[in-house]
Amino acid sequence: MTLDTLLQRRDIWRGGRLSPVTGGGLSTGFPELDAVLPGGGWPRGALTEILTTQEGIGELRLMLPTLARLSRGDRWIAWIAPPRLPYAPALAAAEIDLSRVLLVCPRAQTDALWATEQALRSGTCATVLAWPRQSNDRALRRLQLAAEAGKTCGFLFHYTRGAGTPSPAALRLRLEPNIQGLLVHILKCRGSFVAGPVVLTLSRSP
Repeated sequence: MTLDTLLQRRDIWRGGRLSPVTGGGLSTGFPELDAVLPGGGWPRGALTEILTTQEGIGELRLMLPTLARLSRGDRWIAWIAPPRLPYAPALAAAEIDLSRVLLVCPRAQTDALWATEQALRSGTCATVLAWPRQSNDRALRRLQLAAEAGKTCGFLFHYTRGAGTPSPAALRLRLEPNIQGLLVHILKCRGSFVAGPVVLTLSRSP
């Protein structure tokens, strides 16, 4: 196999190459984070992995501006296997249209991965937020391809113990609590070189 042939593979990416997804990024709602992400925000039609040290450190508050904006469209915001039921009054206070929220609570892990893949691939979801309890490289690759096919922004939430494993996701972030709000480490960023950590000031939950 030649080098040129190898570089044409979908699972190979070069740090300085722009993302193949057109249309620019989807703004995170945080200018300081948008400034270091290619396209100015979350990668469209791609998978983003968010790794946290523990639940409830601000990972959902990080998502609120994006969810509020997407909920004003005509596609669903799917939550799949969240560890806690979303608190509807808090979502409404963040200006998220609850009529566009779809909650899926599978009993089995295999069902959760299947539901995530179907939601990403369907094209009817603007974004999919999923909390898989376990996954492997093959499962993540299927989810990445499904996000590309459905032109959907997919977000997977994991614990940081998986940070050392390879991933086909276009963007990989590690979050840590910070006195100002949240410290965002960019572990992998397709279309740009990895930048230093970004400090975000988060509004308090309603």
